[in-house]
Amino acid sequence: MKKIYFFTLSFLLISISSLAQKPQKLASNQIYEKVQKLNFLGTALYIAAHPDDENTRLIAYLANNTKARTGYLSLTRGDGGQNLIGPEIRELLGVIRTQELLAARRVDGGEQMFTRANDFGYSKHPDETLKIWDKQKVLSDVVWAIRTFKPDVIINRFNHRTPGSTHGHHTSSAMLSVEAFDKVGDSTQFKSQLAFTKTWQPKRLFFNTSSWFFRDRAQFLEASKNFTKLDVGVYYPLKGLSNNELASIASSQHLCQGFGRLSTRGSQDEYLEFLKGDALKDKNDIFSGINTTWNRIEGGGKIGDILYDVEENFDFVNPSKHLPQLLDAYQLINELDDDYWKAIKKKQILEIIEACSGLYLEVSAESSFAIPNSKINVNIEVLNRNVTPVKLISITSKINNKKVFKGLDLEPNKRVNFKESIQLETNQFSDPYWLKEEWSLGMYKVDNQKLIGKPETEKQTKVDFDLIINNVPVTITKNMVRRYAERDKGEIYEPFEILPKVTTRLKNKVLIFSDSVAKKVEVQVRAGANYINGEVRLKAPKGWQVSPEFIPFNIAQRKDIQKVIFTVTPPKNESEGTLEVVASVGAKQYTKELVEINYNHIPKQSVLLKSKAKIVRLNIQKIGNYIGYIKGAGDVVPESLRQIGYTVVAINPSEINESNLKKYDAIVVGIRAYNVVKELKFKQKFLLDYVKEGGNMIVQYNTNRNVDIQAPYTLKLSRDRVTDENAEITVLDPDNSLLNFPNKITETDYKGWVQERGLYFPNIWSEQYTPVFAMNDKGETPKMGSLLIAKYGKGNYIYTGLSFFRELPAGVSGAYKLFANMLSVGKEKIEVKPEINK
Repeated sequence: MKKIYFFTLSFLLISISSLAQKPQKLASNQIYEKVQKLNFLGTALYIAAHPDDENTRLIAYLANNTKARTGYLSLTRGDGGQNLIGPEIRELLGVIRTQELLAARRVDGGEQMFTRANDFGYSKHPDETLKIWDKQKVLSDVVWAIRTFKPDVIINRFNHRTPGSTHGHHTSSAMLSVEAFDKVGDSTQFKSQLAFTKTWQPKRLFFNTSSWFFRDRAQFLEASKNFTKLDVGVYYPLKGLSNNELASIASSQHLCQGFGRLSTRGSQDEYLEFLKGDALKDKNDIFSGINTTWNRIEGGGKIGDILYDVEENFDFVNPSKHLPQLLDAYQLINELDDDYWKAIKKKQILEIIEACSGLYLEVSAESSFAIPNSKINVNIEVLNRNVTPVKLISITSKINNKKVFKGLDLEPNKRVNFKESIQLETNQFSDPYWLKEEWSLGMYKVDNQKLIGKPETEKQTKVDFDLIINNVPVTITKNMVRRYAERDKGEIYEPFEILPKVTTRLKNKVLIFSDSVAKKVEVQVRAGANYINGEVRLKAPKGWQVSPEFIPFNIAQRKDIQKVIFTVTPPKNESEGTLEVVASVGAKQYTKELVEINYNHIPKQSVLLKSKAKIVRLNIQKIGNYIGYIKGAGDVVPESLRQIGYTVVAINPSEINESNLKKYDAIVVGIRAYNVVKELKFKQKFLLDYVKEGGNMIVQYNTNRNVDIQAPYTLKLSRDRVTDENAEITVLDPDNSLLNFPNKITETDYKGWVQERGLYFPNIWSEQYTPVFAMNDKGETPKMGSLLIAKYGKGNYIYTGLSFFRELPAGVSGAYKLFANMLSVGKEKIEVKPEINK
């Protein structure tokens, strides 16, 4: 028959908005594409280090043009980066970036995997990276990913031969890939994995190169004569999109990294350098010489005879016509001995059968969460929008294997709704599996081999629909969801989660005691079920006092929060430790905080972390009180400053004028503010006038990409950074007030920093600036642009690339003292009142 092509973007528009949480409903053109993919038996794996490292153009090309099963192995979850859309950093940022990667894969058609490596921040050399990561464990995870995903071809994003020339994580990802390529087929390597999988040997290893990796364009053009060249700008009539348009939309899912971008289209070449394995028979086909047909597997020929015919004669108007053939192929797939291809192709063909039959199957809970071993009421909807005979035999809750027999003949287009109660027989929560145990700087702790590599925690609350379609038994599995509507938002889908009966939260994650006066500390107790009562305690380090010993709580309604107040008294001398919350309900103790992450472009996330806060007693002095803060990209410095007694007021840039800045003792500009707050460039005159008239202005780091911070004197940002948080600091101007007033900064104050010293230091500045520090990573020249101060008129302008946005939330004492000195500069004549012990 004549093929009819449907041009629709509906699937794409759904996948890139909050509607991405809705179940996918396939149109005829999408079903046809699924059939094409079903008929290609080849696999490719792309390997890099971080979310956003992946080449979405190439992943989309392999998944949608070649039709290969295509995966992206990101060695980390991007935990060490910055967040442009909110305050989450470190492990919470890793959760966001994990979901953004999954959103990107929903667009470009790839699959997502990870290792246990923790992104500890920028690294300048793979030697440092692999030491902090624990090379053998990460290599084991790369081997595991290859053995389980079984790629025919592997493509590295980075060059393994140039250590020290780029981010250490980047080079390490390529080095580990090259090493793993030689180990995956060796049964003596990582033998414990073979209890769950088999050895595997990929056919080829490539490096996804470009002119960026060469000295100049001419050198690249000469070398490229020997490379595989792929035009990834191909057009897909079934999508109404070019491949690179699709890729642009996929990469735009990385919103917390500021990757929202214009789509591109038209011819565009990607280059692959062959590194290892079997030589290509066709230089421009990375699968050349590899059997990617159904004949690849024993018993596959009969399946191919059926499914190639479906593809060749696909009926776009009435895809249900193909159900008899699809069901025949499904039965033959069930009989395959090859467990790998059997599992993959069974999953793919079930999706096609469900779509062709017009089935709608849904399990919606009455709430978005419940506690373990409770009962949850669910609404089940079953609809056969087709004339093909379908019978619902039973439904089975996979969390307790309870089967409910139905025996319903599903009449065409007659919706069936019924309610069931499901017992949540489990002690496991739904939070991210890699955060369940305490982790180190370089590695997450996951001991269950079957979990390693998975992008997220698999849902426990699944329901099997046991059906007979056209006389063939078929089981289709659905995740339980929460579906509801809001008048101003419409239909909303949320994941269903299993969460603790009680969670607690300390309002502040760092508590700074700038003197020996006691503070009131608020604890929020949240109920996960109705009628919860118990006691909550605070565990403090030696020398700290907490009263009362415990506080009872009684909460009648689930999701309600009861606030309780403890008094915490610090010791007289400097000290730091951890304050932990323990809630008791009967004999059961609860020590977790629930963090909910809810952005429109990713599904809602429920994260359970240890309910605790860092407590710091430090002797700190400050001058001035009223601070204006211009927020940049998701930092929590304002709250940190409030911890030491400042009144911090958020300044709306649009409201800045010639008169309303005078009331502030100092103005602080947040991280990357000039990068992300476009209006600042129109308000800089007023800010500099404020300084000229005697004000104190502190500008925190900005990236050097297309930005002019409009400093009062020449100041050029660079990519200079010091990534070693313990790097030695040399004082260049020991008499500078920044080091002496009102707090004396000593060698001790440079200790205990986290992740890095700083980043994007200026490397060119005029003589009006005074550099305060010199510092450098091992083997590098000293960098002197971390903290610069200049007199401007009657006031002071300070630019700092020191990473206060990391140090203050981490409770680093020396960082607090140094920031207080920056806020106090120029106020030396104001009396500093000594602490009065009470």
